[in-house]
This record gives sequence, C-alpha cells and structure tokens, in this order.
Amino acid sequence: MVLENKFDLGFFPTPLHKLKNLSEQYKGYDIYIKRDDQTGLASGGNKTRKLEYLIQEAINNNCDTVITGGAQQSNHCRQTAAACVVAGLECDLVLGGNEPKIFNGNILLSHLLGAKIHFSAENRRGEDMNLLKHELKSKGKKPYMIPYGGSNGTGAMGFVNAVKELQNQLIKQDIIVEYIFFASSSGGTLAGLTLGKELYGLSAELIPINIDKIEIHGSGLEEKILKIIQDGKKLLNLNRNYSSDDIKLIRNYDKSGYGVIRQNEKNAINELAINEGILLDPVYSGRAFYGMMDFLKNEKIPLNSTVLFWHTGGLSAIFEYATSLK
Repeated sequence: MVLENKFDLGFFPTPLHKLKNLSEQYKGYDIYIKRDDQTGLASGGNKTRKLEYLIQEAINNNCDTVITGGAQQSNHCRQTAAACVVAGLECDLVLGGNEPKIFNGNILLSHLLGAKIHFSAENRRGEDMNLLKHELKSKGKKPYMIPYGGSNGTGAMGFVNAVKELQNQLIKQDIIVEYIFFASSSGGTLAGLTLGKELYGLSAELIPINIDKIEIHGSGLEEKILKIIQDGKKLLNLNRNYSSDDIKLIRNYDKSGYGVIRQNEKNAINELAINEGILLDPVYSGRAFYGMMDFLKNEKIPLNSTVLFWHTGGLSAIFEYATSLK
C-alpha cells in the first residue's frame, strides 16, 4: 500500500495533550495540541511527515541528489537537508534573497547539515529549481526535485498517515475533537488532512489558517491545493469527488504578508509560552495560533467545543526574528 512505502525519518506518534491552563482561561472550550514540533528531525516540524514519502520516492528512482527551495528561513528546507543526511543523498537548496553576511536560524542549520545553498534573489518559492536541475544533470547527477513546501500528492501522504495516527490517539485518550486549527501555506498539510479525513473517518472540521496570500507559480492557492488532493486521491484509490468547496482557507490573518510579524503573532507566541511552556514560530504556527485564539475569544465556533491545534514546528526561525519579538 502507498502509505507503507516510506523512509522512516521521525519520532512518531508525536504527543497529543491538553492545554490545561489555556482551557481554564478560554471558558467553554477544551483545547488540545498535536506536537509536530517534536518529530525529531533537526529540531522537528511537520515537513518530516511529507519527507518520509518524498525521500523514499527519490530512493526508488535511484536519485543521488535532492533539490528543493523556499524562503531563507524555510523549515521545509532545513528538514530536507537533515533527511538527505539520514538517507545518504546530496542536498541542494534554492533559497530566496541574497546571501546574508551572518547565517542564523534555519539557514544556519541547513548549512551545518551540509546542504549546498544557492540564492535566488526575489524568487523564494523555488522558481529557479528547474535551472539547477538541468545544471546538475549536465554534471552527471541524477537529481530528484521536491516542490515548494514538499507539497504534492506524494508529500500529502505524510498527513494522510498522520490522520490515522491522530485517530488512534483520540480513541486511546477517549477524546472527540470537533475542530482542528493549523497553519496552511503551500497546501500539502491541508490536502493530506482532507484525504485522511475521508480514508479514516475523522469527523473534525478542518480550520486552515492561511499564512501566505501570494499565488504559487501563477496558480491560486485553492487551485493548487485541489490539484494535490486529486493527485493524492489517485494514489489512494479513493472514490470521492473533490471540488474547491472542500478547501476553505481562512484568510482573515494573512493581510500583512508572509514573514511580517505583527502584534498578533507576538501575542500568540507570548500566550502559549507563558501559559503552557510551549514555543511557536512567528511565521507559521504563531499566526495560526493567533487565528485560533481569535476564533475562541469571539466565539466563532460553538461554546463547549473541543478543539485541537496542530503545532507544525518552526522554532529555529524564531532567532532570525528576535528584534521583532522583543
């Protein structure tokens, strides 16, 4: 089965536990957290789940090099570099912007993990990866290209499998979750959870907090995510028909743009840190957690609901944003 064809990279299952102090503060809601910041691959993060399937595909295709791209503080790129070390593959990262004088956060960790880093100026979504692929092939390499965020049908299998993991934990702990909040950017996590809901009968409503409002390679986000879902559906042999109505991105919190830290993100990071001793990153999980806080404070979902925040990781990036968070 396609879900068994993976290269083990993480420590699973990741913890699922109640946020007891915040549940006391937000009367009327039971709040749980799924700790994908604890996957264990080079400081953890949700991309480990996708990479288990993507790296296996690279190995199946007899590739010797992996190419991927993203912003300079890309959690995906850092975890890809670590995954390549484990799998014995070379790693080339195409990062947006110009080379900084001092490496910090994720870019520092990617460098320490031995990745070859290429800078692509204004292109921060891997737009230049094809150029690098042709260059490496001309040198006799056999590269495998992972899309921005690891988000395609293969990568989405990581979060299909994650739904099975979550269902087992919910049954064991006798919890019924009604809403799941999480950060959504390149769409693979949302696509995988959507497919996993169908495959494993998860009843919770997904509430994806959109992080980045820019289109991906000229395609709207919903269009891109629907394509990932359709590709994943074929891999899983699912019969259900999906449409754009199945993709309900929450866009209320992305107005300032990608990587722009506002008071909202600061408040969210502080609230979880001082109440539960858990750290968020300012770009993804911080913005998504603020979105959940706003839903609860303003009762945008019914009182007496049980909610889950899926922590996607990203702690390494927090140091790059230190001046914004003081």
